[in-house]
Formats: sequence, structure tokens, C-alpha cells
Amino acid sequence: MKFFTEVEIPAPPWKIDYQSGVMMMGSCFTENIGQRLSDLKFNVDINPFGILYNPVSVANSISTLIQSKKITADDLFPDQGIWNSFSHHSRFSGPDRDQVLADINQRIADSSSFLKNASYLFITFGTAWVYEYIQTRQVVSNCHKVPAREFRRYRLTTDEIVRNFNELHAGLLKFNPNIKIVFTVSPIRHWKDGAIENQRSKSTLLLAIDQLVSSTPNENFYYFPSYEIIMDELRDYRYYASDMLHLSDVAIDHIYSKFSKIMISDDSLKLAEDVVKILKAAMHRPLISASEEYRSFLLYNLRQIDRLTENFPFLNFKIERTYFQDRLLLYEKK
Repeated sequence: MKFFTEVEIPAPPWKIDYQSGVMMMGSCFTENIGQRLSDLKFNVDINPFGILYNPVSVANSISTLIQSKKITADDLFPDQGIWNSFSHHSRFSGPDRDQVLADINQRIADSSSFLKNASYLFITFGTAWVYEYIQTRQVVSNCHKVPAREFRRYRLTTDEIVRNFNELHAGLLKFNPNIKIVFTVSPIRHWKDGAIENQRSKSTLLLAIDQLVSSTPNENFYYFPSYEIIMDELRDYRYYASDMLHLSDVAIDHIYSKFSKIMISDDSLKLAEDVVKILKAAMHRPLISASEEYRSFLLYNLRQIDRLTENFPFLNFKIERTYFQDRLLLYEKK
């Protein structure tokens, strides 16, 4: 007997694996799933501009990567001793303008190269509402607490989103002819917009993605229903964090479980099980660190890392290897 309605997810025409380059851009939901892949040692690049919420900002950021466009000092503005970019999340902000500029441009260069060779681009839209800086008529990715009166706020239409991404897609295919795009809509609600406007916003995003996916003759576009999974399978506040807006770890685990089963190849899922064993071992804290059993435990995991990296040289266990080696060194000194 089923106790909830399960969302049926059509299988994609392809699967990601450990050797696939995967770029993930969009809302904080992108970071939740992207971090799971990163922790499992997949080859991912997560939000090179920081968290992005609206389709225009996502499209502008991808266009910047395609052009490998450099940000100039004129693109930054100071506020209370901190330099910011309207195209970037505040994680890129800082007190040293030259350092902020250098960090941003280095990340653009690195991510442009990554996107050029990536197999997949995952895009998560969070809201159809945008803020246009009145002075430059630029749709910003982050307002950085600049007074609201300096922006024009409006909701994108379905046609605007579709037109924007159709134009972007043409340029993206020239840049990387093999790229596949996976769209999703973040289930995290933008409650500041109000309950009604949040639903209208999400509906706009869903309709726009449907037009993009259904109107593409090839298999370049795919939709993963993360929004529907939360709304229909986990329709209960116990799956939310304490703010009742963001998702709990249990909800993210559930979505990632469905994501991995439908999106990741069987061989890579099997390899991920071995990776998880190493990760869990690195988190283990022994009761008696001076025991011979602990020494054997450390040596065993170092051998496991050697075995995995020999068979799968694309795996990076630098952090875990260093941890086990340092612990072994401490043991030998006792």
C-alpha cells in the first residue's frame, strides 16, 4: 500500500558518469545537489558566479563564460568598505578591489574552460521575478542590500524566458556542440514575494521550461522534476528546515536519491558506493587511537585509496589520503 503519490520521472536519453564534466548553475538548490556530487568526487563546477535565482541572470552568466569575458573595475561598486559585483553573489565581495577583480576573473576563466569541455549543464531556476538596476537598466544577480528604490522589480513572462534561452542555446552549441542541458525548478519558495506571487512565479518558470524542452527537436534539453517531488511526494512541513522555506537534509536526501537513480549510470553508482566507504572512514573517530587495530584501519584505507585511484585515476582523494597519512604519522610517533 502506498502512503504518498510518487512522481513518475521519464528516463533521460543519457546518463552522467564520473568522467562527465558537469556544470551546475542557479539557486541554492543547485548547490545542495551539486555538493552531493562534489562530495562523491564527481567532476563538477558549482555556481561560478555564486547563487543565481532568475533566468536572466543565469543566461547572462552563461554568456559571460562563453565569451570568457573579463570583469573590469567599472563593473564593481563600493558599499561600506566592501566591493561588490551586481553579477555575482556576495561570496565574491571583499575589501580589496583588485583582489575581488582577480578572484572573479580567475573563476570566469577556469569555468569557461570547464564549460567548453563539459558534458552537462544543470540549470535551476528559483524565481521569475527580477530586479533591474535603474541607473544601468541591468538585471542584477544580487542587489547587495542596495536600496530598493534604485531598482525596478518585475516578473518575467514565459515568452521572455524562452526567447532568452533559445538565443543562448544557439551560442552555447557553437561553444560546446556536445553539451546537454538539464533544467529544474527549485522547490524552495520565495516567500518575500507572497504565497500567490510565488506560485505565479514558479508556474511561469515551469511553463517556460516546458516550451524549451518540448520545442527542441534533438535531445539536448531535459527536465528533472525536483519541484514536483517536494510538492507531491513530500507535502509535509517536517521536510523543511526551521524557517519553513528551505529544505531539510531528509528532503535533500530524498531528491538526491531519485536524482541519482535516474540520472547517474549504474557503473558510477557502484563506484560511488566505494567512494562513500572512504569518506565515512575519514570521518571515523576511534576510542583508542593508539591501538594496533586503528593502525590497521588507517593502512587499509590508504590501500583502498591506492586501489581506487589506480583503477580510476580521475578520482581525487587528496584530502582523505592526507588525513589517513597524518593520523598514521601521529600513531608512529607514539
